[in-house]
Amino acid sequence: MKNLIWYLVAGTRGGMTRGRIIKHLDDRPSNANQMAKELGIDYKTVQHHVRILEKNNIIEAVEKGRYGAVYFLTDIMKHNFSDFLEIRDRIGKQ
Repeated sequence: MKNLIWYLVAGTRGGMTRGRIIKHLDDRPSNANQMAKELGIDYKTVQHHVRILEKNNIIEAVEKGRYGAVYFLTDIMKHNFSDFLEIRDRIGKQ
């Protein structure tokens, strides 16, 4: 899992944005619209990164596919959250 987190957060172009979304969802589960407003990111950009994070089992949605679906970290991500923090600290806080 640590390698996957490295790839998603540090190894790709949108990694910093995905890191911000992960940290945000650890602090407070949110829907895509809330994340866009609170993080100052375009809604479509949030949707793009949410799809990537879902595909890689980092986040999951309650009532997926419905407008306003709320996103949470998956249990596996919560279990490996210390790895995320370590990676984030090594590449610079996001």
